[in-house]
Amino acid sequence: MDRVKNKVAIVTGGASGLGKSSAILLAREGAKIVITDVDDENGNKVVQDIKNDGGEAIFIKQDVSKEEEWKMVIETTIKTYGKLHIVANSAGIGIGGTVEDVTLDDWKNLIDVNLHGTFLGTQYGIKGMKETGEGGSIINFSSIEGLIGDPNLPAYNASKGGVTIFTKSAALHCAKQGYKIRVNSIHPAYIWTPMVENFLKAQGNVEEGKKQLESLHPVGHLGEPDDIGYGVVYLASDESKFMTGSELVIDGGYTAQ
Repeated sequence: MDRVKNKVAIVTGGASGLGKSSAILLAREGAKIVITDVDDENGNKVVQDIKNDGGEAIFIKQDVSKEEEWKMVIETTIKTYGKLHIVANSAGIGIGGTVEDVTLDDWKNLIDVNLHGTFLGTQYGIKGMKETGEGGSIINFSSIEGLIGDPNLPAYNASKGGVTIFTKSAALHCAKQGYKIRVNSIHPAYIWTPMVENFLKAQGNVEEGKKQLESLHPVGHLGEPDDIGYGVVYLASDESKFMTGSELVIDGGYTAQ
C-alpha cells in the first residue's frame, strides 16, 4: 500500500496529544509534515522526533483562529515543500460547565479555536490544494461530543457539532466542484491526552475521574492517541478515496449504547 508517501501534510495542534500522534504516524508513512501549534517548545520537539526517525518536518507557531496566520501557514508550506495534500485540523480546547455556568467569554474562546479554526483550516486548505492541483484530504477533528449531548459540555458540544455538519457542507462543495478534495470528520471518544488529564485535574481527583470515564466505554478503557492517529492516516491516504462527508467514529463503543 502506498498510503501517504511524499504527500505534504499540515497538522494543527501537533505539539501534543492527538495532533502529535497524527503527525508522527503520517511521517512514518512517508508524508512531509508541517506541525503548527501555539506551543512552540513542544512543537519543535515533535519535529525533532520526526527527523530523528528519518522523516521530514517543520514547525510553525500558529493560532488557528487567526486568518492571517492561516495565510502564512499555507504560504510557508508551499514555499517549503512546493505542494499541499493533507490538512488535519486537530487543534482544539475543552471547557466544562453547564449551560447555566459557562461564561460568554469561555464560549467565544472555545468556538474561536474549535469551530472558527476548523473553518479557516478547511477554507485555506482547499486554496492550497487547488494551487497544488493534485487533490487532497482534509480531516476535521470533531468528537463523540459532535454526535451526542453532554449536560456538562454545552460549548464543546456546540463547537464539535458545528464541525460535524460544516464538514459535510465543505465535502459536498468540493465534490460538486470536481476538486478531488475529500473532507471528512473524525470522532474520538475519551483518549488519554494532556487535555483530558487537565480536564480531570480541574474536576479534582484524576484517578477517580479516569475510572469514571473508562466506565463509559464498553471496551472498558480509554483510547490512546495512536488509536486516532491511525484513523487520520487512513483518511489522509488513497485507501479512503471513496469517503467524503463522512464521520469516522473511534470511540470504544461509546456511541453504540
